[in-house]
Amino acid sequence: MKQLILILTIFTSLSCNGQEEKNYSKLRKEIIAKRDSLKPKYFESDSMGKNSIIIFAREYLINIMTNEVFPYWYGTKWSYSGTTRIPRKGRIACGYFVTNILTDVGFNIPRVKWAQSASEIFVKKLSFGNINRFSNEPISVIGKHLKNSGNGLYLVGLDSHTGFVFVDDDEIRFIHADYYEPEKGVVSEKINSNSPITDSSYRVIGKLMSDEMIMNWIKNIEMK
Repeated sequence: MKQLILILTIFTSLSCNGQEEKNYSKLRKEIIAKRDSLKPKYFESDSMGKNSIIIFAREYLINIMTNEVFPYWYGTKWSYSGTTRIPRKGRIACGYFVTNILTDVGFNIPRVKWAQSASEIFVKKLSFGNINRFSNEPISVIGKHLKNSGNGLYLVGLDSHTGFVFVDDDEIRFIHADYYEPEKGVVSEKINSNSPITDSSYRVIGKLMSDEMIMNWIKNIEMK
């Protein structure tokens, strides 16, 4: 009886994981389809229409990344050499987590090259040089800066780590592949939690989803 229960448990787990993988693949396709549907509308619009499409696309991307894409990856185990492309299957390094997410939502970036580079390189490129650097500052200073910079999605490069930061009024979350707890892996936690962003002596922060970044997404322009 115990053996039967074990077999059923394993089968159920494999079935759920397979369905989850299919659902994530479907979500990726839906996001790309949304991007591709906006491209002709953008080119056909006047300046006011283009601006409205950019605003819509920004809100769409931030919403779907924070509410749907990130959660699929929660619980994916961390490894320094992790390169999995499938949420919760295999292991993922922090850089690959960031570039996987951006690729999956339709940004045309050098996924592997950036994942293996110093995080400041792609933080600068994705924020189009609009970055802020902090050295040996307490996390309270970082939190104040982020709150003053406004709601939205940010990318942060640390001493030897990288991840996303989501600011929603007074709620500031750090979303990353956590090497402090490798088996726990990808998490969303408060910015002042026990994590690399709290302990790092160097931080470079860039706000994502600028007009330039959104236009690159809509037009599917390759970012190098």
